[in-house]
Amino acid sequence: MALADFLTNDLDIFFDNPFGVSATSGATTAKVIFDEPDQVLAGDMVLSTDYRITAKTSDFGTLLAGASITVNSVAYTVRETRRIGDGLFCEISLQKT
Repeated sequence: MALADFLTNDLDIFFDNPFGVSATSGATTAKVIFDEPDQVLAGDMVLSTDYRITAKTSDFGTLLAGASITVNSVAYTVRETRRIGDGLFCEISLQKT
């Protein structure tokens, strides 16, 4: 099996690690990678937190702005969904609900 076939057929391997957490939107539940980086916008003062997840596009790639999603038992609202790399994965910006 070629590396490309392996990656295309078994994307779950990227989420089956200590960083993968459960996410649910509608009838879909899947593992995602959750990031919660602070954004320093003025000197050393943190003014906001940029919540985002990385997911398989086949799981959550059709979510539109305003959609609801629960990540690791916390409710969020989708701000933006964009495909990354070859389109098999997507990054979804979130805000706490």
